[in-house]
Parts: sequence; structure tokens; C-alpha cells
Amino acid sequence: MSMAIPLAGNDFHLDRNLSWDADTECQFVLSQPSLDPDLWQEYVAGAYRSYRQHDIECALDPEALRTGKDTVMFFSALDTTGQMLAGARAVGPLRSPKEAHALAEWTGQPGQQEVRTMIADRLPFGILEIKTAWKVDDPARNRSLTEILARIGFHMTALLDVQFFMATSATFLLDKWRTSGGVVAPIPATPYPDERFRTRLIWWDRRTFAEHATPDQASKIHVETTQLLHAFYRQPRVANVQASHA
Repeated sequence: MSMAIPLAGNDFHLDRNLSWDADTECQFVLSQPSLDPDLWQEYVAGAYRSYRQHDIECALDPEALRTGKDTVMFFSALDTTGQMLAGARAVGPLRSPKEAHALAEWTGQPGQQEVRTMIADRLPFGILEIKTAWKVDDPARNRSLTEILARIGFHMTALLDVQFFMATSATFLLDKWRTSGGVVAPIPATPYPDERFRTRLIWWDRRTFAEHATPDQASKIHVETTQLLHAFYRQPRVANVQASHA
């Protein structure tokens, strides 16, 4: 892994979206707002519905979602009818700590300087910030959708050749993100987006995640990222990637 700061997000362009089928009877898609504007708008609409349902719409960034300019890639999960079931987006690679929304979430709280330092220390290796993750409530797919959301950052960091990704999460969701090797930062929680929540910062490291991830998640991360990289670098005009798991 190079220690040079990776290319800027606005220098990264997909010729086509990258999609693959998985064990959820869904199609997973990685794309960009400018490449798939209709899919992006569907993702944004789903985010608003989900965040309103949980009364946390205040955590959304309307301008960023309207323009998509800060989003280097976004992910969506579609069922067999084309309905979107889940999504997330990535911002970066970060160029300075102040670009991370996580820093703002700790404004005036113990630990903000530690957040700044952790980001600054990792900048030379590349960082993506995963934001605006959501999923529908589907009892038959809840676990599998949560698991793909927990590992999708690895697909994005692999395509951009950066080492780290980060996200913030309410405390009660931490175990779900730990399945893919997420490590909770040892700093106090912040009351974000309001006093009802205790939000923590989570880091993933492409070099060491397997030491912390469940075996099933580690296996899927390896298989999916390998095949996505093959599609991106070796067959750039082939959009469909089949990823099967034992």
C-alpha cells in the first residue's frame, strides 16, 4: 500500500456502474451520482424516508444529497423487482480532518481533538467517510442487508486504493459494524444528532480487518472485492460481477 495521498475523489470516474448478485436475492450496485442520476435520486429518497421514520432527519445534509458533489461513490441494494432496499455513500478521499463530518459531530464534546488527531494520522494512507447508510425494514433480509452495509466500505476503498474508512454510529448498532472488522475508537460518545443518542466513531483498516471480522464477513469481503477489482481493471466494460459464497 502506498503512503502517498490517493487521487482526489473528483478524479475517480466509473465508466459503468459495478453490480453483482449475492446471497440475499438482491443485486448490489456501486455507482456515482453523475453516472446514475435516477438511481442516486432513489437512494436519496430512501434515505429521507428511513431517517424520517427514525426521527433523525436532522442528521442528513440536504445540500450534499441534492447535488451529490461530495460523494465519490454510492451503494444500493435492489430486489428482483428493482426496488431499492438499502444504500450508503462515501465521501473522500479526505484531504484534511476538517472535511470529515465526524469532526463536526464532536463539536464541543470531549474527544474532538482525538478525532482530529486520528484522522490526521491516517490521511497519508487514505480515508473514506461512509455516510447516510439506510435500509428498509425487511425481516427476511435485515441481517444480510446490515452485513453488506457493514462491508461495503471495503469495496469502495479497494477501488480507490485507500487503506481506511470511517463512520459514526449510535451505540446500539455497534455490534453490527464490528462484524466486518470495525474497531470503535476509544473516545467518549457524543450526543449526536441529539441527546437521545450516544454516537461512536468506528474505523476499518484494510490491512488488519480480518483480525476483528467474523469469518463469514471476512470471506465475503475478500471474494467481492477481488471480483470487483477484476471487473474494474481487467474488464472495464463489463458491469455484472457474479459473487457466490459457499
